[in-house]
Amino acid sequence: MTAPLAKYKIVDLTRVLSGPFCTMLLGDLGADVIKVESPGGGDPIRQQEAGRNGMSWYFATFNRNKRSIVIDLKAEEGREALARLIREADVLVENFRPGVLARLGFSAERLQELRPGLVTCSISGFGANGPYRDRPAFDFIAQAMSGFMSTNGGAADPPLRSGLPISDLVSGIYAALGIVSALLRRETSPDRPAEHIDISLTASMTSLLAYVASHYFATGEVLPRAGNDHPIASPYGLFQTADQPIAIAPSDTVFFRRLATALDLPELLDDPDFDTAPSRIRHRQRLNGIIEARLRTSGAADWIDRLNEAGVPCGPVYDVAGVFADAQMKAQEMTITAEHPEYGEVRMLGFPMKFAQQPCVVRRPPPLMNEHASEILDALGIEADKRHRLAGMNEHPLAANPNEA
Repeated sequence: MTAPLAKYKIVDLTRVLSGPFCTMLLGDLGADVIKVESPGGGDPIRQQEAGRNGMSWYFATFNRNKRSIVIDLKAEEGREALARLIREADVLVENFRPGVLARLGFSAERLQELRPGLVTCSISGFGANGPYRDRPAFDFIAQAMSGFMSTNGGAADPPLRSGLPISDLVSGIYAALGIVSALLRRETSPDRPAEHIDISLTASMTSLLAYVASHYFATGEVLPRAGNDHPIASPYGLFQTADQPIAIAPSDTVFFRRLATALDLPELLDDPDFDTAPSRIRHRQRLNGIIEARLRTSGAADWIDRLNEAGVPCGPVYDVAGVFADAQMKAQEMTITAEHPEYGEVRMLGFPMKFAQQPCVVRRPPPLMNEHASEILDALGIEADKRHRLAGMNEHPLAANPNEA
């Protein structure tokens, strides 16, 4: 069976995280992703974080289902090779600073001349418009300036970043969604102008402010940080049992009544301090104390079984090792392996999208730098004597250490 995006070719000029995550998602859906890398090391993430046998598994996590070619975009031959790639492409994705691609000779007008109907997507820190468009920005800056960081941590604590590069990940998802939407529009309305999608890390993060934003819009008030408590629900958060903390989230009165019954605390149901959501929030500290005192009489596993049987949302607090040991994550196949011809078995995160008819698969393991140059250049009809100049390096002979080739 044909994968959903199998007929589309993506030219990927991105590096590090937001763009590679976007194009990995498109590759997982079947698109032919050609990863264009710079001479002298390629995508910087190749040299980051832990790996095995010389390959960064951080790079591997975000670059499966892609082909790699090195092209020096500062050289005339390199720009001509990119132009030939674009003529064959459906989508171009880049995460340079705004204006860089145009200065390399690939303005929006020229891109459409090369490939009428080309869908283009740009990912940057602040977007193509506004007074900050030319500022550099990474995940940490986006978390800070989007308001997201201000919502994390306890009331008396300083703002706290997410431990994960969430602005890169969210903007990558939005970029992939935008690209798929633009391709669908091109199919249904081929006479309309080609679509350009502008994605910014800060706007992507701001879009996640959810009830924090709606509360501000409605009242003009900024909700204070609440740590693991929920500003608009109670009880809600982490509670200590006899051995380990557990997460409990009875977000409305129905679930609260289930919780009180499962804990054998019928007095909570008769207490006027706890009969409505606003009153439970006002008396959160007393309510939390009563619940935790009861939970400390038994262990986490026992309470999780009892509360789930009663229909109360709850669960353990896993570290990363615990996540991948959990039976549900195993059933969801959130750890997968790919056999790499040079590096052997590579473990990576699984596919969160579960298609019944056409499941996502690893069609290609993470590529060696410039691994697919010959097949790509052969298809473009670029003569062998021009290949050294366009790449700014020798065509990739698999070296003893491929990362040094």
